[in-house]
Formats: sequence, C-alpha cells, structure tokens
Amino acid sequence: MSKTKVLIPFYSRNHSTEALARAVAEGALAAGAEVRLRRVRELVGPEVMRQVPGWLENATAMNAKYEAPTEADVEWADAIVFGTPTRFGSISSELKAFIDGLGGLWFQGKLNGKIGSVFGSTSSMHGGNESTLLSIYAPMAHLGLIIVPLGYADAAMFKAGTPYGATHVSRQDSLMPDEDQLAVARFQGRRVAEVARSLHGAPEAVAA
Repeated sequence: MSKTKVLIPFYSRNHSTEALARAVAEGALAAGAEVRLRRVRELVGPEVMRQVPGWLENATAMNAKYEAPTEADVEWADAIVFGTPTRFGSISSELKAFIDGLGGLWFQGKLNGKIGSVFGSTSSMHGGNESTLLSIYAPMAHLGLIIVPLGYADAAMFKAGTPYGATHVSRQDSLMPDEDQLAVARFQGRRVAEVARSLHGAPEAVAA
C-alpha cells in the first residue's frame, strides 16, 4: 500500500509555529506518512523586515531549511495541515496569500476530498489562537477539503491545545512550545495521517 502524503505549509517568524510544524510532521511520519514540510515566503522586502529585530535573520535561516510550498505540493498531497501565527485574531497574510494562490487547482476540482487541518501560535494570552484556527476553516471548506479537527480524541488534549488544532502562546516570543503542546501537535499529525489513509489508502488484502 502506498504511503499517505501529508503537506505542512506554514509561516513562522520567531520559530514557535515552526516548532509546532515539526511536531506535526513527526506525528505524521510516526503514522507511516510521507511528509513535505514547507515554509511560505514573506510578502515584504528586506527593508521592511529590518524594522523588526530578528525577522530578516530568522526568515533567511528558515528559508534555507525549507522549500516554499508549490501547487505541485498541494496536488501531490492527500492531506494539508496549515500552520500560522495569529495576526490580529486571524490568519497571517503570508499563509493567506498562499491559499489564495490555489484558485487554479480549486477551479479544476483537484482539491476536493483532500484532508485539511490547521495549527497555530499567538504571542499573547487570549491573543486569538482559536479565532485564528477557525478563520482558516472557511477557506478550507471553500477549497473542498475535508476538515479534521482534534476533538478530545487523545489524552494529550486534556493538557494543552484546542479541539480545533494545536496551539501555543509564546508570551512575546519568550517561550517555545513545551512538551504538552508538542504532544498535541504530534497527535494532530498522526490523526490527520490516519484519517487520510482511511479515505485515500488502498484497502489492505484480506486473508482468504
């Protein structure tokens, strides 16, 4: 049986969302999936990025580690797990631009039936982590993705995260995700891979 294919396109500026993305990838890999981890690119130039301490340096380092997601990645995937920091209670413009660029695949119906899920991080407590995840549910529905939330289907969910997806609060970038939050992200990757396999995987042979 061929491996389930999971794409994780994310945006991260100060590594919190990146850490969650890597944990989601670990969970999907543990479930036997093939994973592509991709970082979407900035929409502004270096002159703007230099106004925020560390932004240009972090972006340069992460872009060297991760390829940018492409339409070919999306078409390849059985499941897409989006990752974003919160921007004023909603999705980051960088990730939204990538989603908005999928109109060609959407028009051809090539996204219908793929699995969709989302995770994210915020800088401050009550900074919009749940509203941000829910804001991505709408475009996922328009794209024709089958949305897979986390619910409370794993013990990790009773310690951290939300039923909508893995989350983290960085407290002005002073904290990285802890083991409880990473466990939720790994569960998300595993859950998405397992659901995608059940929908898209070839049936296993049954002994006579």
